[in-house]
Amino acid sequence: MPEEVNQLSLHEEAAFQLASVTKTVPQFGAITPRWLVRFLDWKPLEAGTFRLNRVDESKPIDSTCGHEDESALVSTFVQYQEKPREYRLSSINAVLNVHTRVSDLLSNPFDQVREQLRLLIESVKEKQESELLNNADYGLLHNVDETQKIKTRKGAPTPDDLDELLTKVWKEPSFFLAHPRAIAAFGRECTRRGVPPPTVSLFGSPFLTWRGVPLIPSDKIAIRNKDQKSKILLVRVGEKKQGVIGLFQPGLPGEQSPGLSVRFMGIDQRALASYLVSLYCSAAVLTTDAIALLEDVDVGQYHEYK
Repeated sequence: MPEEVNQLSLHEEAAFQLASVTKTVPQFGAITPRWLVRFLDWKPLEAGTFRLNRVDESKPIDSTCGHEDESALVSTFVQYQEKPREYRLSSINAVLNVHTRVSDLLSNPFDQVREQLRLLIESVKEKQESELLNNADYGLLHNVDETQKIKTRKGAPTPDDLDELLTKVWKEPSFFLAHPRAIAAFGRECTRRGVPPPTVSLFGSPFLTWRGVPLIPSDKIAIRNKDQKSKILLVRVGEKKQGVIGLFQPGLPGEQSPGLSVRFMGIDQRALASYLVSLYCSAAVLTTDAIALLEDVDVGQYHEYK
């Protein structure tokens, strides 16, 4: 009571009831740059299927060098694999429900449907990058030939390990792909040896490089909790380079971006409006030497520098 008697002006708490609050759209901490999706070349498909024809390299292709007389030239032919692999697009689907009362009454200043769809689409795209790496069928980590796998020499990823990886993908390598902690572990090993890796700017962001090849971060390459071990990929991309390519279906109904569509499904008797979000994608490793894997990468080793 004494406080009210001594009050000479309107309290700030009461005045706040008439003030307009500046708001942001919902912030979603799980959103990442999804660099793998950006760096891949994407090939549109006609009917959701991609047949990968390869040459049967077990058959030699003969040729003649220095032919000067009239002897018969060597005859040969190129043998194709008779049962080529076919990739079918995988789908990532989600259904969004928004009550019409919410979208009707509470969409100022931000449209509730638009924001719900934006966040759901971001989540679906995060799932896309995870599947491109970890899907049991087409994920890159599951499509590395055994001859293209090596292990670290001493646990932590060293310059020697990445050099060895480069011998596996020596034909125009495009980028290394690793968990941010694996890249940090490699940086520590470089610092310890006095050979700090240079940086390069791509898409407006800085990346560490090794031998001129950028190290691209992705948290979709897992770190095992039990031993703090991870993996590092080296990838060559592009169909012309016989590398790794992404696959998608163009021209979808309600297409929002390549391979992704949003379609209105109607309003039910509970006044829930439903929207179907669909994303179709896959990836193909065109030749065996387009990808290599460094295994047993210890991300938990640290050093004291003198």
